[in-house]
Amino acid sequence: MACPPDTAGPADLAPLSFFRDQEEEQLIARFLEQGYVILPAENLASLHRIRDRAAALMASELGLPEPLDGASLLDQTHRYVKPEALNYLRLSVFRGLNSEPWLRFAYFDLARNAIGSLVGNELAMQRRINLSIQLPEDESSLLPVHADVWSGDSPYEVVLWLPLVDCYRTKAMYLLPPGPDRELQAEMGRAGLGSAEALFRRIEPHVQFIDIRYGEVLAFSQNLMHGNRVNDEATTRWSMNCRFKSALSPYADKKLGEFFEPITLRPATRIGMNYRLPAGFNE
Repeated sequence: MACPPDTAGPADLAPLSFFRDQEEEQLIARFLEQGYVILPAENLASLHRIRDRAAALMASELGLPEPLDGASLLDQTHRYVKPEALNYLRLSVFRGLNSEPWLRFAYFDLARNAIGSLVGNELAMQRRINLSIQLPEDESSLLPVHADVWSGDSPYEVVLWLPLVDCYRTKAMYLLPPGPDRELQAEMGRAGLGSAEALFRRIEPHVQFIDIRYGEVLAFSQNLMHGNRVNDEATTRWSMNCRFKSALSPYADKKLGEFFEPITLRPATRIGMNYRLPAGFNE
């Protein structure tokens, strides 16, 4: 880490990099350049707890024995569930996971330090963590190309995306990198959106499928276009996602107290939010 100058007057203020160590600077630089970072989960015990609970809920819903190997059961979901029954299973596991009082803390603990570096230390977190399941060759569970800011999310959010199994090629999500995304979103503004499939064909040469293994987490900007395609791999995808934002940054349609909940407000902020000037000071 570089050392700031002993004195800094108005003409030579220390650059912002002096306030961060080298590892954090590199993380921020990668995120700004790529629009995402892939990192090892910071708490593997929390990760295993989430994955194994998901597998146990699936087994219970389908009347299967308690799984000895949660990863294998999730990967092989297509052996037990047809596409027409998939959403019922997904909602059952989603409700079961989100009813666990430890889930949101465990999820945050997967990337506590990274989220702090990328988003801030006074955070709002999505109240319910999303779950996606994608069977092989199933066209009914596709997420067409989109950016979350097009449908009521704030541009100040970062998504923490968690694979519960290894995800690769078409079993993974795709993301449009920042450079092409800026150009193509500007082009869309002039020419109109068209259909989601037509839009994907337009961006297809530029998208990146995010290969990510179980044990890693993905943090990405939901301002970038992203989605998934038909899973052409031999196994089932299970993934979760949750949005984080600075609690004091602007909100869009998804509000604090409705969609988001503050999780790390500092004492000075709590005091400031509750302070009211004595009567007569604003007259």
